[in-house]
Amino acid sequence: MSVIMNAQLLTPEAREDRSERRRATRLPEVAPRLRVIDLDFYYGKTQALHGVSLDIAANRITALIGPSGCGKSTFLRSLNRMYETVRHARLEGQILLDNESTLEMDVSQLRRRVGMVFQKSNPFPKSIFDNVAYGLRVNGWRSKGSLEDAVERSLIRAALWDEVKDKLHQSAYALSGGQQQRLCIARALAVDPEVLLLDEPCSALDPIATAKIEELLFGLEEQCTIVIVTHNMQQAARVADFTGFFLMGRLVEFNDTAIIFKTPAKKETEDYITGRFG
Repeated sequence: MSVIMNAQLLTPEAREDRSERRRATRLPEVAPRLRVIDLDFYYGKTQALHGVSLDIAANRITALIGPSGCGKSTFLRSLNRMYETVRHARLEGQILLDNESTLEMDVSQLRRRVGMVFQKSNPFPKSIFDNVAYGLRVNGWRSKGSLEDAVERSLIRAALWDEVKDKLHQSAYALSGGQQQRLCIARALAVDPEVLLLDEPCSALDPIATAKIEELLFGLEEQCTIVIVTHNMQQAARVADFTGFFLMGRLVEFNDTAIIFKTPAKKETEDYITGRFG
């Protein structure tokens, strides 16, 4: 419950100040969880990404910013091969998860290890309980604990348990938009992913619901690696340890978030974050 209360009480200024203090006191840098090397991506004959290379640090939050159509979401979907649902889409280059090529992994196993939450909340037409339990059942529930305990644990991790514990068997569609988005996060977390990808998770949410999602990300950072695509530059500045700026399918700049927003190395980055274009 404290996560929810904090999200409602903290002003944007207080949250930004806390983000600065959190980054200033973070643990020493660690090895990358994901490593992307010379990634090119194509939709048919159209090239959407050009030579993207970057390391995504384990147990950190990485934000991807840039104007619409710049390749952010395409890049995100390449990390767990979600692009394979699109005909004639292909990539060239390497994506390594803990030094193992994702292209050589079983795709179901990859997507269990690298979960994804989409821009529009997409709960299944099932109960709240069955939404969270879905991934566990699909992956074959073999734990010593009960399924009920696993669902409760996931809802607690998604800061939703206190709001739904008395209506677990009601339809997920009865939840508010912000609650549905956190339910989708709980569903992704149920299988204990190593990486959580979020594609504009707050774009349709009001400020209070957005604050709850951001508070949730702070709490999850110690448990998994997070990559978030956002058009909200204030959000990237608040939540991310590292930020990458994409433009026309290229990664223009990638660095500590504080550097990107205060002293960017590239003029294109400065022009974008100061609102000169985009």
